[in-house]
Amino acid sequence: MNEKERIEQLRRELHEHNHRYYVLNQPVISDQDFDMLMHELQDLESRHPELADPNSPTQRVGSDLNQEFRQVEHKYPMLSLANTYNEQDVADWYDSVSRGLQGEPFEVCCELKYDGLSISLTYVDGRLTQAVTRGDGVRGDDVTANVKTIRSIPLVLGRADGADKADGTSGAVLSGRPAESFPAEFEIRGEILMPWKVFERLNQEREAAEEPLFANPRNAASGTLKNLDPKVVASRQLDAYLYYLLGDNIPGDGHYENLQAAASWGFKVSQGMRKVSSLQAIYDFISYWDTERKNLPVATDGIVLKVNSLRQQRSLGFTAKSPRWAIAYKFKAERACTRLESVSYQVGRTGAVTPVANMEPVQLAGTTVKRATLNNEDFIRSFDLHIGDYVYVEKGGEIIPKIVGVDIDQRPIIAQPVQFIRRCPECGAQLVRYEGEAAWYCPNETQCPPQIKGRIEHFISRKAMNIDSLGPETVDDYYRRGLIHNVADLYDIEVQQINGDGSRTRSAQRIVNGIQKSKAVPFERVVFALGIRFVGETSAKLLARHFKTMDALAGATIEQLTDVEGIGTVMAGSIMRYFADPKNQEMVSRLRSYGLQMALSEEQLAQTSTRLAGLSIVISGVFQHHSRDEYKALIEQHGGKNVGSISKKTSFILAGDNMGPSKLEKAQKLGIPIKSEDEFLELINEE
Repeated sequence: MNEKERIEQLRRELHEHNHRYYVLNQPVISDQDFDMLMHELQDLESRHPELADPNSPTQRVGSDLNQEFRQVEHKYPMLSLANTYNEQDVADWYDSVSRGLQGEPFEVCCELKYDGLSISLTYVDGRLTQAVTRGDGVRGDDVTANVKTIRSIPLVLGRADGADKADGTSGAVLSGRPAESFPAEFEIRGEILMPWKVFERLNQEREAAEEPLFANPRNAASGTLKNLDPKVVASRQLDAYLYYLLGDNIPGDGHYENLQAAASWGFKVSQGMRKVSSLQAIYDFISYWDTERKNLPVATDGIVLKVNSLRQQRSLGFTAKSPRWAIAYKFKAERACTRLESVSYQVGRTGAVTPVANMEPVQLAGTTVKRATLNNEDFIRSFDLHIGDYVYVEKGGEIIPKIVGVDIDQRPIIAQPVQFIRRCPECGAQLVRYEGEAAWYCPNETQCPPQIKGRIEHFISRKAMNIDSLGPETVDDYYRRGLIHNVADLYDIEVQQINGDGSRTRSAQRIVNGIQKSKAVPFERVVFALGIRFVGETSAKLLARHFKTMDALAGATIEQLTDVEGIGTVMAGSIMRYFADPKNQEMVSRLRSYGLQMALSEEQLAQTSTRLAGLSIVISGVFQHHSRDEYKALIEQHGGKNVGSISKKTSFILAGDNMGPSKLEKAQKLGIPIKSEDEFLELINEE
């Protein structure tokens, strides 16, 4: 077998293993064996670029150059369904279908209504060619690169050499697995979903980082699919269920039967579908899934009912907004009423104080709920909450408990309104509320225990100093033992201090080695690791590239800070307060003495210039040579300023392919110059 044949064989095998693992849940090889096959294919493809295939299994995570989504018009409009919330509405719809068909017998396909992001997939000759979101129903966003990272969506349905039949279908076979004939071109629609377990893990990570939580899996899936980096999308482990087939040569007249055919081609289709022929059978389906859906790995919010015959669907037609042949029955959110016993307060790494409702335990969606977040003071005031109130609780996305109402009629006469605290529950400091912020903060950053430990945990995290030999439990232990009081104390730790009874010499040495190794971490990550309130990973990079040294950043004025693209007055004020604190000054000085990077490296500085000094530049479009983030960095590196919108002050626009039409029109109207990638790179003298 030559290398070309081996590449084709590996692609077929890996597509098959993806299908077995993500669709059938029937893997036949270990993860290690799968990775070995993938590495072999990557090596062969690198040696044979002439055999590149965008639908290869190695391309599920593509380049991050595609930073803007192109809008695409749907071949068939993606209309929304009419919603119903009770059985009488279902009966009315059933009767209207019967009248519309003039008494002709009909069947109804009952399906689960998945709570995700609608997607339309186009396949040509068995290959995924385009993935488009619903958008406004007429046009949507082209998210093909991101959808290719979702492993339950097949990139290839069969061998590329499958011979087309005279009727416009292909009889290809997927890695030896028989498949029914699929059309040469067709569209299949479905829902992109985030599984519960992924959603819970993601929110746990965001909570630990004190980032806003996703309200439900649908929001999380939508936000993920619209992320500009396919690598991030891939890491979120999205799933997909397909539920409607369109095209000129689809298998037959039955919707249910067409989906069974699609399943044989490799698509993930719900096994919960049922084809029924009576109203009572519909009620039975709804009743069963109203309970059983809680055991599913993904979110559902109702049932979809569709007339099964495509001929009858065409006969029934559409209203202005929705098809007459389908309707959605929405499940009611499970709600419970319980008593609010008290409110406690948690202090996070940044000092943000979060109120928590402590309630009498109550059963909700299969679990016992006794605590719920109250978000902030404004949320408490919006409900006029009193201690002793009977509150209505739901699970946001059926995961996060939240208070959605108060039964005022049950309020005790002596009930007292909830008063948000004004002093930190951990250290007693007077709380502050910054302009534009909903949260109250403890300003005692250097002496408040949760903040101290949280800042150390942030400092050692992977995206900061990456001291992976330490963890939250170890930090807590060292803090309680008095070994560390701030991040600088980490660099004083010696093996004998943490070796205990002498039996943990190797692990103690590994911790000390990890701490010492972190001294080589680049300057921009040191800025992020300091944990300055409101300064995230991206902001830290912008600040490091703009000011180049810690001294310059520490001495910057409010005007100099806000002159950096993306740095507003709130963040600038936080930076100035941080460096004005003598304790922080001492800590940074100690970090400097231990050898941490306090400036851009000589290599980074050598690449800087003033070629773009004084220029305000807007970036728009899709690029070939660098990603948008890389171009932003290059602009900063050469003294320019990134701006997000076009104005008379804009110096020029760096434009790639598919520049937004509104930006192009405004640029032409204002006479703003437009430079291509090549012209820009020539301007900064980069080959």
